[in-house]
Amino acid sequence: MVCRSAKRTPTRCTKDRRGQQRRYRKKSPSKVSGASSAIISSINKTIISCKKRLARLFSKLARIGTPNSRYKGYEVLKKRTKLSSDPEETSLKEGFGRDDNVCRVLFFNEKLPPLISSNKRTVFLDLDETLVHSNADPPPQKFDFVVRPKIDGEFMNFYVLKRPGVDTFLEALAAKYEVVVFTAGLKEYASLVLDRLDLKGLISHRLYRDSCKVVGGRFVKDLSEMGRDLNKVVIVDDNPHCYLFQPENAIPVKPFIDDVEDRELWRLSKFFEACDGFEDMRNAVKQFH
Repeated sequence: MVCRSAKRTPTRCTKDRRGQQRRYRKKSPSKVSGASSAIISSINKTIISCKKRLARLFSKLARIGTPNSRYKGYEVLKKRTKLSSDPEETSLKEGFGRDDNVCRVLFFNEKLPPLISSNKRTVFLDLDETLVHSNADPPPQKFDFVVRPKIDGEFMNFYVLKRPGVDTFLEALAAKYEVVVFTAGLKEYASLVLDRLDLKGLISHRLYRDSCKVVGGRFVKDLSEMGRDLNKVVIVDDNPHCYLFQPENAIPVKPFIDDVEDRELWRLSKFFEACDGFEDMRNAVKQFH
């Protein structure tokens, strides 16, 4: 018997074990190309999904720590805000981005509690790049401890490296001054770092991002809101924008990353040892500069 193939659908003829004829259709080229398209489409969807996840991760990292002064574009925190009517603040913010005509102030009513002794002086210390430096995953070669804050519903690992001499520096400072850590980092992250950094309870108070003002999309630490006499106050920070309102009270430091030979805290210790001879801390800062 001769098997004739149909004109429209090519087939081939064969016999099974019982001698009956079978016809097998050849695979249509359109079906093969359709399967390939489905695979490529699946791969593209996976790549797009990975890009979105990476974008969300980097966005979280940008919001956690203290913003770097070299970069702009941080979003203003979405909390209730009020406009500042203080002309001094309005003049100070000239030249700081598209929101220069507005100084947004976060609502917080918690000033520092009164000092036990009116003669005691206060030192405000920044955290990130001043006392420590931290990295997210993957782990760096050098770190002292790990914290796992929960940010936007997800736990993240941060590997923290202490600045050389930070333990000795805090102990010497707390013996003479009220020590306040004032960071623009999120409380969820910074509080865990301070718990590990200050095992002896040398730090009197902690202030976080919600205690900052926002000028030009960046965070400013206004010392006039802290309930302390400004002639008895010094702020130590690696970011000049953070002490925009009180530059005469500020001691700038080099940002710390991973330099094991860093000596900034020893230099600061000498400054604070010499402050006893000054009635106004701003004069001591001026002499130090």
